[in-house]
Amino acid sequence: MNRCVAILGGTGEARLLAGQLAGQRGTRVVSTLAGRVRRPRMPAGEVRVGGFGGPQGLADWLVAEKVTAVVDATHPFAERISAAAAKAAHYAGIPLVLLRRPGWRPGPGDDWHWADSITEAAAMLPGLGRRVFLTTGRQGLAAFARSDRWFLIRCVDPPGLPLPARKELILSRGPYTVDGERALMTGHDIDLLVTKDSGGDHTVAKLTVARELGVPVVVVRRPALPAVPVVATVEEALSWLGSAAG
Repeated sequence: MNRCVAILGGTGEARLLAGQLAGQRGTRVVSTLAGRVRRPRMPAGEVRVGGFGGPQGLADWLVAEKVTAVVDATHPFAERISAAAAKAAHYAGIPLVLLRRPGWRPGPGDDWHWADSITEAAAMLPGLGRRVFLTTGRQGLAAFARSDRWFLIRCVDPPGLPLPARKELILSRGPYTVDGERALMTGHDIDLLVTKDSGGDHTVAKLTVARELGVPVVVVRRPALPAVPVVATVEEALSWLGSAAG
């Protein structure tokens, strides 16, 4: 059996899937990265970095590379990429599955406040806290620029402007530990956490610490999924590839 699987990557699940496929005889795996992270963690197999110029450009590339199946394993908030991938696979007549890790859910002792967007999250800060641990990534930080709160901003790469006037910036990449997050939040007197519902284990420690400290959390909901098959784990993606795109 000869097949070519394209993985729209950038996540831990994408790297794990690429590693599994790269060791299979008769399978060519090509991971595509958007190129927004300066030093991305590279997956096994072939790697392509950069955009495609929209859904039709991606569709043309899929056909040119003789791709037989597509796995969209991008970040849960990569809404535009996922929408473009669904259209491109449809244009090219190639099966696609969306690999999306489950989102987080509040448990006993959690004080969560859901927001439908970054802008809505920024509007919710008054009355919830004065020293904010902001972990929504570098995109969308402009929504907090006019706030009078103090922010501890953590992201992987340096963000653009504008930024809040009162802030401290930390450039860091997970995974994070409970002990490390506790030291960070207590050391900066954090009384409010703002995050996206990214899911997974790499960055969940901050939620554990927020629960311990009684710190409220503003959680930005995930965008709607495109109308494509969805799996939650790498194992399910491999099964789908074996049955639907073998």
